Amino acid sequence: MNSRFPRLPSRRLLACALASCLAVAAPAVMAQSTSATIRGQVTVDSAPASDAQITATNTATGLSRKVQAVNGTYNVGGLPPGTYRIDAVAGGQTTTKTVTLAVGQTATLNLSAGGVAETGPVADATTVDTVTVTGVALAEVKTSEIATYVSGKQIDMLPQNSRNFLSFVDLAPGMEFQQGADGSTRIRSGAGTPNGINVYIDGVGQKDYVLRGGISGQDSTSGNPFPQSAIGEYKIITQNYKAEYDQLNSAAIVATTRSGTNNFEGSFFWDRTSKDWRTRTVFEERLDTKAETGAEQYGATFGGPILRDTAHFFLAYEAKEFDRARSLTLGEGYTIDRLPAALQEEAGTGLFIAPFKEDLYFAKIDWLLGEDHYFEFTTKYRDESELTNLGNGPNLPSYATNKLNEETRVDLRYQFTHGAWLNDAHITYEDASFNPSPLNNGVAYNLINFNGSDVNARLITRSGAGSDFQEKGQKGWGFQDDLTYTGLTGHTMKMGVKFKDVDVSAIERQPYNPQFTYDVNGSLVQPIHVRFGSALPGVGDGSAESSNKQYGIYFQDDWEVNDHLILNLGLRYDYEKSPSYTNFVTPADVVDALRASTAINAPNSGVNINDYISTGNNRDSFKDAWQPRVGFSYDLNADQRHVIYGGAGRAYDRNLFDWLQLEVTKATFPATNVYFRRGDGTCPLATEPCVDWNPAFFDPATLAALASPDGGGREVFLLDNDLKVPYSDQFSLGMRNTVGEWLTDATISYVEGHDGFAWLLGNRRDDGTFFAPGFQWGSPFNQGLDGFSNLILGTNGLKTRTSSLYLKAEKPYTAESGWGVTIAYTFLHAEEMRESPEVFALDYPTLNQYGWNDAEVPDHRLVATGLYDGPWGVTLSGKITLSSKIPRYFVNCFDIDRPNNCFIDQYKPDGDFGYKQVDLAAQKDFDTGSGFKMWVRGDILNVFDWANYDGYDDFPGNFGSPANPNFGEPNSQVAFPTRTFKLSLGFNF
Repeated sequence: MNSRFPRLPSRRLLACALASCLAVAAPAVMAQSTSATIRGQVTVDSAPASDAQITATNTATGLSRKVQAVNGTYNVGGLPPGTYRIDAVAGGQTTTKTVTLAVGQTATLNLSAGGVAETGPVADATTVDTVTVTGVALAEVKTSEIATYVSGKQIDMLPQNSRNFLSFVDLAPGMEFQQGADGSTRIRSGAGTPNGINVYIDGVGQKDYVLRGGISGQDSTSGNPFPQSAIGEYKIITQNYKAEYDQLNSAAIVATTRSGTNNFEGSFFWDRTSKDWRTRTVFEERLDTKAETGAEQYGATFGGPILRDTAHFFLAYEAKEFDRARSLTLGEGYTIDRLPAALQEEAGTGLFIAPFKEDLYFAKIDWLLGEDHYFEFTTKYRDESELTNLGNGPNLPSYATNKLNEETRVDLRYQFTHGAWLNDAHITYEDASFNPSPLNNGVAYNLINFNGSDVNARLITRSGAGSDFQEKGQKGWGFQDDLTYTGLTGHTMKMGVKFKDVDVSAIERQPYNPQFTYDVNGSLVQPIHVRFGSALPGVGDGSAESSNKQYGIYFQDDWEVNDHLILNLGLRYDYEKSPSYTNFVTPADVVDALRASTAINAPNSGVNINDYISTGNNRDSFKDAWQPRVGFSYDLNADQRHVIYGGAGRAYDRNLFDWLQLEVTKATFPATNVYFRRGDGTCPLATEPCVDWNPAFFDPATLAALASPDGGGREVFLLDNDLKVPYSDQFSLGMRNTVGEWLTDATISYVEGHDGFAWLLGNRRDDGTFFAPGFQWGSPFNQGLDGFSNLILGTNGLKTRTSSLYLKAEKPYTAESGWGVTIAYTFLHAEEMRESPEVFALDYPTLNQYGWNDAEVPDHRLVATGLYDGPWGVTLSGKITLSSKIPRYFVNCFDIDRPNNCFIDQYKPDGDFGYKQVDLAAQKDFDTGSGFKMWVRGDILNVFDWANYDGYDDFPGNFGSPANPNFGEPNSQVAFPTRTFKLSLGFNF
């Protein structure tokens, strides 16, 4: 038994210990990440004030920056988001304003003295010899970015289920926060894959170089990438990001962490749901039962001054403990009472519990030396364990996988400012690992309804030892430096370099435990087949690693041509060396088999084997990642009320090591298939040899003797010698308007994705063809290289294309008004060649033969939120999400226009909505005096208890069989919560 999955101590005891150790209070002042800029004109009696001196002082931390205006124009960069007092001294007069700057914002604030009133969204002029201080949240309208801001208030108050700060990305048109029935989460922008996302925290990318999901720790996990209480605010840039953003071809998310202030502050929270606080799922209703489920989340923050106005600290801790319901879905229409007795006992009622536990830690110290030298040191640690791969399908509890996720990130930042120069440098360290392994070791019991031709089809259930074992991760250090110069009137010039030395590694042993297959129509104690893996002696053990070097350089000029027009001109270049790819040598026995294959070398095969045979010196790293990025914004009246903007650009992502490593790991840990003679003396497959059954084969050591000593019979994975890198080309045109307190935005967008990675089947029939004569379906699977198994070829060529209309309206929340509203509507027409994020394309010989299919994203999506400060200290909030049905893929074998053929087809399930949910929350604050506040909160998720299905029956039937009457019907789990009540408690001081 694998015992690494913890059984946890008392949650309440831990919560009480945290509360007593950290005398904490609620977040009041948001984060201190150095990433905002404020610029504008200073005038005296309507004339440019050439002698103006501008000082920006953070009202919470005392951080101060001072610049001299040039011809009346000033630009103060490198400001941590927060509230600032802006002092302008010109002509012996002082003008002061208090403004709030958001993360990554370039805000325009024109300052005047001499009694002349300002116009525009920030009309609070000062008068001669008078100082007037007014707090203003500046809106960023003069930018080419398609961007949406998520404030700390929204993060704290809007209803949500899991305290994942990224769950609010859908406040931006075009963005989806997707959550599967297993609790895993991912982010998607348009038709782009989640892999193309990057999240920058305090200016540092969190990219996952090995696994899917875009950022580390987001591949098939229920966990959060960062403690929400440590995030101050963030910005979602769906398009037109500038040249400083790297390693993405989809959306960029720019987040800032919180810092300590000049006051000691902290917070503690605890929230809980339980089985009794939710309604039944559809499947529980059918079984007339309810699984024992529950969830608890708790955490604390503490921060304050080390030296007032000079140095501060901030600490955060969050934990998640979930027990999730899982329902058994047997294959072939079987019910539990038809299983063998031992399996019936394990299956029980068919409802299981899958536990999950996560701990997140964050610490930060900032230090200001004078006005020119600023240091930050931050570190994050993440540790989580989760039981997966049971239920929500045919797997019984013993077959479960224990999945571990661990991540450490460290960032040392030094910022130097002097006059018009700002230099921002980071030294980073990262260590992230992903380790799913079988909960039990031994042998597996796979029960199938054998069809006489395929032991991998018609699965009923699995029990015993699981097959999945992986150890994958990245570890290394990096350096990045960004230099900004604002001394040339009208220009903000930024240039930067980046270097990372990261070791990526993968161990993949599939299957880790022997998988014995039994035919439900025959003996239930004697298997008909076994599949097992073993290391190849003297060659390898299913592991691969690569010491990768990454280089990046960019230049960006934001040119304020005049009061109306701003041009954003940028160019970026990236390069990565991956020795595991460039130095790989195709094994000699594989080369011999490739050159000897008459099928693969036939003129009509479409395969040039020389494109995939590597000598160790005929591969080069991709060198063409040039990325021009241009944008503009035109302020019609030069008053920040009506702005037309747009842009065009290219953005390169990267090929995941999880794809590239298969060339090595599949060659060194081959899987062996052995068939056993049945009781009547026949072999299960007439085309495959078999051996006499011996119970001694249950012993792995005895079984291993059946494996080929030289790896014969293994699958062969080979990569194209001219591998490219996925990228997207993006184009947009839009208009922003300021109407009273409302901000509106309308944008049309077009994005093309190119060179997505895919694995193709290299097998060919004897005459070199892929399909059998007269057919356009039925790949030659299991007709691979002589002496081996299937030939799988990795290449680039997948494409996507997305046309979009984005509409957004926002009335920002302010304490003065006491309310805020956001509305985001998206219309998409998105197409893809292969079902995202699938990379195995084994049904056709080329990617082009897949043609264009509707992407699995909704055509219409509406997300609206609201915040309201009600009476008696109660804050009310809500969120509504509506989207249309998404198309689903299936294999169509019943089209009368294509007799005796199957092809990839699509359908949309019945109904008007593919997803609909309304969430509400109410929080009551109690001020006990002396700065100590307590609060209680209730969230109701999915108020109307709408069922949102995550799975449908996509099997229409096969040749010679009747059509499936349940085709297109929901057949699996509810993807999102039933109506659930969540109680939260906490205190702040």
